[in-house]
Amino acid sequence: MSSMGSLAFDEFGRPFLILRDQENQTRLTGLDAQKSHILAAKAVASTLRTSLGPKGLDKMMVGSDGDVTITNDGATILQQMDVDHQIAKLLVQLSKSQDDEIGDGTTGVVVLAGALLEQAEQLLDRGIHPIRVADGYEMAAQAAVNELDRIADSFPVDLENPEPLIRTAMTTLSSKIINKCHRQMAEIAVNAILAVADLERKDVDFELIKVEGKVGGQMEETLLVKGVIVDKDFSHPQMPREVKDAKMAILTCPFEPPKPKTKHKLDVTSVEDYKKLRQYEQEKFEEMVQQVKDTGANLVICQWGFDDEANHLLLQRELPAVRWVGGPEIELIAIATGGRIVPRFSELTAEKLGRAGVVKELSFGTTKDKMLVIEDCHNSRAVTIFIRGGNKMIIEEAKRSIHDALCVIRNLVKDHRIVYGGGAAEIACSVAVGQEADKISTLEQYAMRAFSEALESIPLALAENSGLAPIQTVAEVKSRQVLEKNPSLGIDCLNKGTNDMKAQHVIETLLSKKQQIMLATQVVKMILKIDDIRAPGDGSGGH
Repeated sequence: MSSMGSLAFDEFGRPFLILRDQENQTRLTGLDAQKSHILAAKAVASTLRTSLGPKGLDKMMVGSDGDVTITNDGATILQQMDVDHQIAKLLVQLSKSQDDEIGDGTTGVVVLAGALLEQAEQLLDRGIHPIRVADGYEMAAQAAVNELDRIADSFPVDLENPEPLIRTAMTTLSSKIINKCHRQMAEIAVNAILAVADLERKDVDFELIKVEGKVGGQMEETLLVKGVIVDKDFSHPQMPREVKDAKMAILTCPFEPPKPKTKHKLDVTSVEDYKKLRQYEQEKFEEMVQQVKDTGANLVICQWGFDDEANHLLLQRELPAVRWVGGPEIELIAIATGGRIVPRFSELTAEKLGRAGVVKELSFGTTKDKMLVIEDCHNSRAVTIFIRGGNKMIIEEAKRSIHDALCVIRNLVKDHRIVYGGGAAEIACSVAVGQEADKISTLEQYAMRAFSEALESIPLALAENSGLAPIQTVAEVKSRQVLEKNPSLGIDCLNKGTNDMKAQHVIETLLSKKQQIMLATQVVKMILKIDDIRAPGDGSGGH
């Protein structure tokens, strides 16, 4: 009976099972469970710690199918890591939620959560109850957020003067692989956001920004196209390579004779029938092309393919066409050119045509690769960032970096308050939380001091990654902040000779910093409140 679980008897002597397969399950309770969680979280945080800051190192992730990813984006690293421990999975979700909401600061949030748990371990060893630690952390997080609000600077978004925005984007890009041309990348990201931003509603529609990459060339050749780039070419090699003042018909119907929707079978019994069928097909093709020409269109964008006969006919009738254009690209073309997507030829009218100044074919190097660029669109709010680079991995990493920069500038459009980077904001919060802790007489003061120390893990990691003596550097900056009452003093990662992040233009958004502290605290509170783990065993029957 023991393999079934523990057997007990009720007051009438009837047997019943309390827990099934108990010996097949692993169970951790109390302090052991909390120590196990903290150990897992520390392991994940220490993996990311070395990739923090402008001198942070990259990680290479090799997938099960041999795909290689090189990145130092916290969210990407954790998603690609095959994490097995249940608490480590919570940290993966933590970095993902920071990435989804803010887009930047994914590494910092995990490092902070790891440091908070590390500090909590010492408090638990002293015998402080986990709930009291969690409450103290909550009070400390509130004090830190209030301090961030106090030290934040306002940063108006001005279309005439985009320089402050470019500097913020450069801060984000400084830790990425593309930092050799981060000024150019920052300008591209800022121009892209300002082209599509609705400054009255303080909103940015990311659907209007497309990021395309093509292997080859140098990263300096990356450019912003005020229009759409499609990875396609004209359907016939003899069609013109450039169409000026384009009026385009955007079709989701194929250039084919209509077929019944139901299953059908057609028997051709004589040569005359076959000739009639052939003639009918030709007439239908002629009619379709004529319908397009009648509306004044001089370019066809088709979601589906068409055969060589239709292609030849389009060439004869001097109607350039592009086939097999994907759904999202068709929608973007329609938004950019002000056209309507037409599902049937009979519904095509002149009002539904999209308009663009020029549609031209680009070719790259010695390869036969070609792409179409649609520029000077009717609605100039759709833009494409076109990235070049030496290999596929660099382009993928550049796309992730550009995405981070776009997110940061979008956050500034939404809320234009900023704090200074380089660990300056964390040190200021650490000092403020330490002062708050002195005002409290209950046990929570220990947790608040631990929170204050955990906040210093970010500047410590920055100093360590930059090759400075971490404890000495952070202690000096902290004492200067307190003496000079200057919350913009941080770690001089780039050895520019000044610790003033305001002078170095190392800027981060207030939204991002607040979110980091709140998210890390929430996850740590959740982990501290777990004191019992039940997990299925390895299936060996408990032997």
